[in-house]
Amino acid sequence: MLRVASYNIRKSVGTDWRRRPLETLAVLSEIDADVVALQEVDRRFGTRASSLPRQAIREATRYVPVALGARPGSLGWHGNAILVREGIEVVETTCLALPALEPRGAAIVDLALGDARLRVVGMHLGLLGLWRRRQAAAVLAHLERLEPAMPTILMGDLNEWNPDGRCLRLFARSHRVVMPGRSFPSRMPLGALDRIILSPDVTLIETAVHVSNRSRGASDHLPVYADVTFPGSEAAGRHVRPLVSHA
Repeated sequence: MLRVASYNIRKSVGTDWRRRPLETLAVLSEIDADVVALQEVDRRFGTRASSLPRQAIREATRYVPVALGARPGSLGWHGNAILVREGIEVVETTCLALPALEPRGAAIVDLALGDARLRVVGMHLGLLGLWRRRQAAAVLAHLERLEPAMPTILMGDLNEWNPDGRCLRLFARSHRVVMPGRSFPSRMPLGALDRIILSPDVTLIETAVHVSNRSRGASDHLPVYADVTFPGSEAAGRHVRPLVSHA
């Protein structure tokens, strides 16, 4: 079994408007996922340096950031970053530019967990419905072209308030769209903006929003996670654990 998580960290700025990356990393340690997709990792202006220092990640967690070929000092691709626990092998990475009025992208990472293979997509879709649909279509079209096909998990802040939104319907044609729960805003969640999407060969065991005193204040989004299995994942060596709270 594998645990995956998605978290819009708002550049490590908490609900008190203070930038505290160690709080963000502490939330990640609470979730204890194997693979994490982060959104809004890099600062917006200037050098667009990462809000999560690599040294802090190395010292405070068991995660390794996937190298996405971003600019010096940056951790992500258009703000998207992927962290994997130590021991998971990164086989290949792809940075996909998405159609948008403002810069948007998706990070695609192929992973090896023993003999098992897994493709992970981290993304942050736009605020406008038309562009969200175009971005979803672009991600799906790119995945169809990738060889070899493998179990795939897409995660991120989809910015879709409507549970029947068209971008969700696009993903649902060929994948299972999971709603872990309401994740935004973190102090009083109203919208299920953060989603996890599974290819048919990935089995969902459980999913939830991670709610704790720390996660309520570390960002304006709550993180979401899912426990999954897929062909060969039994060799990953994880065991079913008690769930954290639902939102």
